[in-house]
Formats: sequence, structure tokens, C-alpha cells
Amino acid sequence: MSSKDDAAVVKFWDKYISILHTNNINPPIDRWYVIRVEGYIAYNNKNEPSKRLLIHTSSDIEIYIAFIKQKESLESFQFVQLIHALQLLFTYHLKLDWALEYDWEYWKAEKYDSPLCHLDLSRQPEAMNTYNLSKQYASDTLIKHGPLLTRLTAVIRQRNYSIRTEQTYNQWVIRYILFHSGRAPEEMNQSQIVAFLEYLAVRRNVSPSTQNQALCALVFLYTHVMGVTLEKFEHFSRAKKVQKLPVVMTTNETRLVLSKMSGVHHLMAALLYGTGMRLMECLRLRVKDIDFNYQQIFVRGGKGHKDRVVPLPESLVLELKSQLEKSRGFYELDVKNNQANVYLPYALATKYPNAGKEWIWQYVFPSSKLSVDPRSQLIRRHHLSESSLQRYVKKAAMNAQIPKKITCHIFRHSFATHLLEFGHDIRTVQDLLGHADVSTTMIYTHILNKPGLTIQSPLDR
Repeated sequence: MSSKDDAAVVKFWDKYISILHTNNINPPIDRWYVIRVEGYIAYNNKNEPSKRLLIHTSSDIEIYIAFIKQKESLESFQFVQLIHALQLLFTYHLKLDWALEYDWEYWKAEKYDSPLCHLDLSRQPEAMNTYNLSKQYASDTLIKHGPLLTRLTAVIRQRNYSIRTEQTYNQWVIRYILFHSGRAPEEMNQSQIVAFLEYLAVRRNVSPSTQNQALCALVFLYTHVMGVTLEKFEHFSRAKKVQKLPVVMTTNETRLVLSKMSGVHHLMAALLYGTGMRLMECLRLRVKDIDFNYQQIFVRGGKGHKDRVVPLPESLVLELKSQLEKSRGFYELDVKNNQANVYLPYALATKYPNAGKEWIWQYVFPSSKLSVDPRSQLIRRHHLSESSLQRYVKKAAMNAQIPKKITCHIFRHSFATHLLEFGHDIRTVQDLLGHADVSTTMIYTHILNKPGLTIQSPLDR
């Protein structure tokens, strides 16, 4: 290295240390900030020695964070220190435009010891938290029954169940084991399953769907994993089923809520209402699923692994095309950084190895951050987290001052009810919603028959 290069390096660090002191990072802490940045630079020099810091992007940050989480043993405060050190480097020292808008606070709030995986999966609650058990007891139980849980996961994946089903079934099996003080399922039989189900209904007061979910998980475990034939479950206390009507907004209320939203969140919420899609169906849309010529959207692998076609609202065409341009920008950045390899369902990644790198397979609503696939451990760009839209919808409903509990799923309820109000037949609505049985769709006719639409109150006579 020449003396000129040495002088440039000294100047670089002198300026960075000056920025640290300006931000009240004083000795001896400032030395640790320098060490954090040195580690980042050394990592990138090893992998891309010709890439200057001035052309680094948020992708480089997230790749390094993923590396740190896998390889280093940092305390939580040290991890926050690392993020802050990089923030000061790129925001105040190098003054890169993207760094000013980057969500540094997200990483500071991220727990260091939590897995850096796709955002809509990494925040799922742990099963043991339901029972308020100590981490040590839960850990010992998981280690003891690890082989069984591994077999359970393998069988679930062989049957192409979703990762959410995989997580749910694993959680119920763990809860079942913990309820019986850590006994192995092989040592228990149907009577222990019944005792657990009755506990859920009588003591925990869970809903019928929750109790049935636990039953399905345990039947799957015994039947498909352990090869044990169970008798028909008939005699146990079932959770009391309550007939509930869905909450529905009027057309004016729907438009008012949508008017309180903007950007990508407005587009997603409008799609939920305009197409009747479920939240995750919307988030999982891929570029190839949008057909502007025929003005339709293909919903792939919906509930029950069923595909269907829904109408593409004409009023959203321009907004959707603009969103695709933004998605294209993320895609081109990932191609440049050799990170364009989106998740593919089932065995498509094996059958078509390069499909995940093609534009048509990319998500319409990609995340701004790279993350680690919880199954393959590959670093790739997933879709937006559902919690993001849920927060925006809740905030919009509050701003609109609508006295109803408004969630993302209410847009789907409103879609179905309004179609019936407009005179569309129930079979058509059933197809658009993807219901297997028309009786499920019939619930929306109860909304139409409520007092005030077809019956005049005697008080008003």
C-alpha cells in the first residue's frame, strides 16, 4: 500500500471517529464501533474485494447481518452496537441516499438470538409460551423428543403441507407432551389425547376450531408418524360452538377506510376488497399471476391447495403496474448482487432449477429486506410481512372513526356481501371466494337478511 493510500485510510478513520464523538460515542466505546466497522469491511473485502463502500446497498448490510447471526456469538447490546456503527458509517460518513431512508431501528429492535428468517414466519409465538414454562424445561423436553419431532416435520414436508401447518402441528405436539409432564407419546394412548382435548375446552376455554386443530395434529402424529390406529373420537368434552356472523363494512365505510391509506398498503387493501382474496393469497402473488389483458388474477395454492381466478379491478391497473416497476427494481438489484432466487413451492425448485431467478416468479409485493428461508437456510427476498398491512388497516379504521373491529379479513367479508347485494348469484360468489361448500358462502345471506334491509321495525310504523 502506498503512502497516499495510507493517508486516505487515516483520513477515513479520523472522520469516522469524529462522527462518533459528535454523536456522543466517546472513548473507550468508540474503539468498539471502529472494530464493528472493521469487521464489516474485512468481510466484504474477502468476498468482493473490488466493491467500494460507496456503492454498497442495504442488501450488503443484510447479508452481513445474516452472516453475523450464524457465525458470531454477540450479546444483544453488541448486536445493537454493530447496527448503530454501520448506521453512522453509511448515513453520516458516506452520506448515501438509501441509508437515510433505511429502517435501522428494525434491526436495533430485532433480538440477536432470534432466527433471521422470513419476516412473516420468524415472529410466530413459541408453543412453550402458552404454558409459561421455563426455557430450561422446554429446552430439555425438545431435546428428549427431538427425533420424534424431526420425523413429524419430515412426514409433513413429504405431504407438501404449508410451513404454517408444519409449525402449528409441531407446537400442538409439544403442548401435548408438556401437558403430560414430558411423557413420550409412544407411552400414551387415546385416553391421554382425550384428557388433553378436554383440558383445552374446559380449563382453557378455547374455541371449537382451536380444539379441532389440536385434534388434527395429534391424529396426524399417531396415524402418519407413529403408525398407530386410533379409534373414532366421539366421547370427550367439545368446545362450545357459537354461531357468529362476520363483521361487514358498508360500501361507504370501505371506501372511507381505503381513503385513509396510501402507497403499497392502499393497493394491497384495495385488492383484498376488490378481489375477495385472503391476506396471504395477496402477499404471495407473483408477477406471472397478474393478467392485465384479460383483467384477472390467478390465486395459486389457496386454502386447501386450490387455484382459482378472481377479477382484477380496472381502477387498480395503473397502481398495480407502478408496484410491478418497484418490484422490478428490487429484482434487478438482487440479480446484480446474485441474490435473485425467490422461494418456489413444492418441488418446482428441483424441477426448474433456474425458475426462482426469473422475473415472472418474483413476488408482486417483495420485502425491502433480505431474509433467510427457514427451511433451506438460503438468503433471499421474501414477500412483505402480513403484520405490516394489518397494522396499517387497523390505523386506517381508527382514523376513519368506524365503530367496528376492522381487520384485513373484513375486506373479504365485505367483498362477498356487496356482490350479493349487487345481485350476483351465490354460486358465483362461492367460486370467487374459493369455498368448497356453498353452505360456507351462505353465511353472507344472513347479513343481507338482517333487520333494516328487508324487515321494517314495528317502532317505525
